[in-house]
Amino acid sequence: MSQEQKNFCFCTLALGKKYRLLTQQLAEDLEKYSPGTYLVIYTDEPQDFSQTHNTLAFQHQQEGILHCYHDKRLVIAEAFSKFETVIFLDADTKIVDHIPDDIQWNPGFNVGYHENLIAHVSKYTPERLIPIRKVASKLNINLETAEFLGESLFIVTQDQGREIEFLQLWDMIGRYLKLNGVHAGQGNTMGLAVAKMGWKINNDGWQELKKVTQHLDASHASNQLTSWDKFKKRFGYHYRLNRARFMALKNFNFYYM
Repeated sequence: MSQEQKNFCFCTLALGKKYRLLTQQLAEDLEKYSPGTYLVIYTDEPQDFSQTHNTLAFQHQQEGILHCYHDKRLVIAEAFSKFETVIFLDADTKIVDHIPDDIQWNPGFNVGYHENLIAHVSKYTPERLIPIRKVASKLNINLETAEFLGESLFIVTQDQGREIEFLQLWDMIGRYLKLNGVHAGQGNTMGLAVAKMGWKINNDGWQELKKVTQHLDASHASNQLTSWDKFKKRFGYHYRLNRARFMALKNFNFYYM
């Protein structure tokens, strides 16, 4: 890395051409409004970022069974190998003004939007309550006080190694929910992991970032898939499903009892 090292970075997923193009634009925004700040990327085509000087792009293929939402934890883990604070933002985000360099981040999880997890799930996706209650019970998590956490912009800061435990819990809870048909809503999974950690949910500094970013929500844009694309999508789904089932066998009692 040729730029002066900062103690924080941004990170994102860029899987598929649409999101790689959005991430290239995000890197340009970051260079304009926060010179010297790196963007760590997990992507299926790292060479697409060979001409950007503020990116660290790593090869990655989707691990999530149906969606890639829980893959966020993997790029965060990669970023932690180089930076103390990791700011995750979705690739379909615009940076529209200067980012302060002097924000003080609290150890643990920082996010602006959060609400009671049971209330959130009951309102939007009540069918998810049964598996969420089951996994919370298995891990002795007090579900009544757990929070749903905003998914598109959040910050995790190192906490004497406990941040790695958080990512491991995210993986464990996320896999359980995916194997029980809950493929989205990683804000629930993060909230359960934070509750298990006993972390206080902080929002110091989050508002400063929210003011200078704009989430475009490109996931709702329709895609025209060819027959070959549809075949690859189906094949990939079944491959990832069987892989997740196999990995879960290593902790049979947790996932299957």
